[in-house]
Amino acid sequence: MHFMNPVPVMKLVEIINGYGTAPEVTEAIVAATKSLEKLPCVVNDYPGFVANRILMPMINEAIYTLYEGVAAKEEIDTVMKLGMAHPMGPLQLADFIGLDVCLAILRVLHDGFGNPKYAPCPLLVNMVTAGKMGVKTKEGFYKY
Repeated sequence: MHFMNPVPVMKLVEIINGYGTAPEVTEAIVAATKSLEKLPCVVNDYPGFVANRILMPMINEAIYTLYEGVAAKEEIDTVMKLGMAHPMGPLQLADFIGLDVCLAILRVLHDGFGNPKYAPCPLLVNMVTAGKMGVKTKEGFYKY
């Protein structure tokens, strides 16, 4: 079960089917998810599942956009909020997830697929190395 964060607010739970998961196990987990008043979405077990496989490259690209000087953090987040109807921009979201968590997920994707498109932006690596991990350390792309 892959709960979305923040767990009390988000309804979605990815139910991860392993290669050998029996259908009755999946059915039991779906039922348990519904009993928690969450919405199950059954996906297969690959690095990042669905949510992180799509979300983390977007966040990483936003970090690259900042790193390469295409736009400032506020503009990047504003474009995604107002232009793409996201509730918060990708840099702000990364701060809430935790930059260390984002880096770890990107490394899982990169190692799992061996595809350079998942390589973490050097800016993200540097920020995590410097201890700037977002909300939990009171500083990431923004100060809290």
